[in-house]
Amino acid sequence: MPTALWIAHVEVTDPDAYGLYAKGAGPALAAHGGEFLARAGRYVQLEGNDRARNVVARFPSLEAAVACYHSPEYQAALAHAKGASVRDLVVVEEIG
Repeated sequence: MPTALWIAHVEVTDPDAYGLYAKGAGPALAAHGGEFLARAGRYVQLEGNDRARNVVARFPSLEAAVACYHSPEYQAALAHAKGASVRDLVVVEEIG
């Protein structure tokens, strides 16, 4: 089964509330087999909307990544990000 990447582009508008999101999101991702590959590191914006926080996580499958998003643990963390950030999030299946 192909792995999948969770790719988020984020503009944080309330760092304190977003910090609460990040604190809960990490364990939720790990519980679903997710591992961070990139998180708020250096980047170069070549096209599209510039958002200073970029996150990439790998999951064992597309289904695991989507299940993580819908899990009660992740949704509890996500409640802190709503109103504290502007985000785009996509899950993309990797090719072999």
